[in-house]
Amino acid sequence: MKINDVILQTVTKIVTFIILTFAIYLFFAGHHNPGGGFIGGLVISSALILMLLAFDIETVTQTLPINYKLITGLGVLVSLLTGMASFVFHVPFLSQTHLQFYMPIVNEEIDIATTIIFEIGVAMAVVGTTMTVIVSISRNKGDEE
Repeated sequence: MKINDVILQTVTKIVTFIILTFAIYLFFAGHHNPGGGFIGGLVISSALILMLLAFDIETVTQTLPINYKLITGLGVLVSLLTGMASFVFHVPFLSQTHLQFYMPIVNEEIDIATTIIFEIGVAMAVVGTTMTVIVSISRNKGDEE
């Protein structure tokens, strides 16, 4: 017997967009305020988990064919290489610098820290690890039934 979850699925589509927008905000706020790659990755994972709850795992994996183990490995590699890049410039491990970009649309210069590359790696590692665990648990749970 298939349960009709039209309301849950419709609300999930809207709420997922809101959660992902909040995750991006938390990710970028992490440089100057609490947040960053770890909490941003957890919030992204919560949006994906909500999708898994509203839809079945086959539908989500067909819609988003992502290898979460690969995402985890790439995230760790990005974070590690970001730290190792400091050795090339003969500065302490995980040293950061700021890059300045002129944005003609807003007519001001934007200051971006290289820490954001490290945080991208952390977010990828968190999303990959969290989703690997959740997907493997949900697949094993489905095998038992």
